[in-house]
Amino acid sequence: MDREQLTQDLPVGGQAVIEGVMMRVPGKIVTAVRAADRQIVVREEAYDSLAQRYRLLGLPVLRGALSFFEMMLIGLKALNFSADVASQGEGQVERQKDSWREQLALWATMIFSVALGVGLFFFLPLLAAQLLGLQENAFEFNLVAGAVRATLLILYLWVISQWREIQRVFQYHGAEHKSIFTLEAGAELTVASARDFGRLHPRCGTSFMLIVVLFAILIFACVDSLFPLVFGHTQSLFERFATHFAVLPFIAGTSFELLKVSGKKRNAPLVRLLSTPGLWLQRITTREPDDDQLEVALYALRRALNEEVEANPSC
Repeated sequence: MDREQLTQDLPVGGQAVIEGVMMRVPGKIVTAVRAADRQIVVREEAYDSLAQRYRLLGLPVLRGALSFFEMMLIGLKALNFSADVASQGEGQVERQKDSWREQLALWATMIFSVALGVGLFFFLPLLAAQLLGLQENAFEFNLVAGAVRATLLILYLWVISQWREIQRVFQYHGAEHKSIFTLEAGAELTVASARDFGRLHPRCGTSFMLIVVLFAILIFACVDSLFPLVFGHTQSLFERFATHFAVLPFIAGTSFELLKVSGKKRNAPLVRLLSTPGLWLQRITTREPDDDQLEVALYALRRALNEEVEANPSC
């Protein structure tokens, strides 16, 4: 698989998991986890997104919205796998089928996570702006709600970054970024090469979250301004919540497209300026990895690219 081709149009993505990294390339997902016995445990899955399978779903914005929800599911599966490896200390694991209990637990976890995220980062900011009596001015309302949402996001990330277990996950996050930078630079996928690259990447999911928060201010303000013209009255809190929630897939899809542009045009002055807040936020969500963590991330990436890797690399 040609490396230059792999780095176009966001084809290589990843996520840090518990003591490991998940890497995704077209058609394949590989999760590599460092087990208690120091072996690297691997799970490899074939995967084609809905946008790849159905041409209509590959349209801009629509594909972004679908990718957002697909990556949530893929990420949770990778996290569950890494948690199993960490708790059981099992050896090398190859491709396996999920049991119905695992699928049920996965969907229950995703539903709970979405409900918690909606309540904390979606409803609470609306309630705060409502209590301040700003509901008559759509722009002011959403500017304040957006500021509350961004503050909650930053505070949440900072609080969890103080936990030792999360700090290690954030180190693997840094290892994931360094590995992808190494690939994009055309360098050898080795620990020695990856060490020299930065841990802050413009296409990171952390940047995506911040783009969503900021872009939502504009879209929600437009929706709230149109609502009285269509329905003849100012929204109640729950009407505002419902209309905002309805346009969330559009915001996620558009933000996804903006993130793709920022990755492809990262050296353009305007893109560099707009990417700066997301890179600042990554100073919380990434940490400098050690060589063992870089080894795991590179192992996952090389396995995803079908490159030769040692069966059980030593530390």
